[in-house]
Amino acid sequence: MIGFQFGIKDVIDILLVALILYEMFLLLRRSGATNLFWGILTFVVAWFLVSYVFQLELTGALFDRIISVGAIALIVIFQEEIRSFFYRIGARFSNWHPLSRRTQQDEQCVDQIVMACEHMARTKTGALIVLAGDNELKEYTDSGEFIDAAISAPMIENIFFKNSPLHDGALFIIGNRLHSAACILPVSKQQNIPKNFGLRHRAALGLAEKNSDIIAIVVSEETGKVAVAQDAQIRTVNRDELIHLISEVFSTDEIEGFWKFKTVKSK
Repeated sequence: MIGFQFGIKDVIDILLVALILYEMFLLLRRSGATNLFWGILTFVVAWFLVSYVFQLELTGALFDRIISVGAIALIVIFQEEIRSFFYRIGARFSNWHPLSRRTQQDEQCVDQIVMACEHMARTKTGALIVLAGDNELKEYTDSGEFIDAAISAPMIENIFFKNSPLHDGALFIIGNRLHSAACILPVSKQQNIPKNFGLRHRAALGLAEKNSDIIAIVVSEETGKVAVAQDAQIRTVNRDELIHLISEVFSTDEIEGFWKFKTVKSK
């Protein structure tokens, strides 16, 4: 009987597999396909038992073909989520770059966006603003009207003025420019969204579910409250939290970056 040896490489191997499975679970959860994850996991475990434990050659060969074809099918079906996953990894790496710093122009952009949100909140002007960093998200920006204007509070408020032809839909801010307005976003199908959140909130959450590297700001025309959606979550924020979250989009000099969203507590 051959003795079973368990070394440091085996520990690393197990940890890597656990990490891959965890990231896959998060990826499919954002897409509302958690049951698909458990189905895939069950099939992989069955394939491992058949091929490597019981060594059933014929059944194992069949499972091998299904695995190879299924992997390609999953890549095609979840190409958008996979792209978002790798973009998130790249965003983490870029946050460590020693030359990345927030400029004075970035600080002015933050001030202008916050000012516009405060003014629209006071007048209960409904608004939906997507801060996408350097990610163009052409699938959504192409559905609206191209603007390419400097970020300014009056410009943002004019876009969402109720008689403006661009007030319906989302305003995308990419880099330090107002990129496009009246953009159509996917609507979240979550059932646990608070009742006081309307269609704009669902659209913001729908985009945040599909793209974890953006934040979407919603100003409610009914209550005047400001909410922020990111990484499949949405909640109401106060002024200080709003400044902090917007600043993270324009600042890459801290490792945490967007991930601080989860640690900021509502007051």
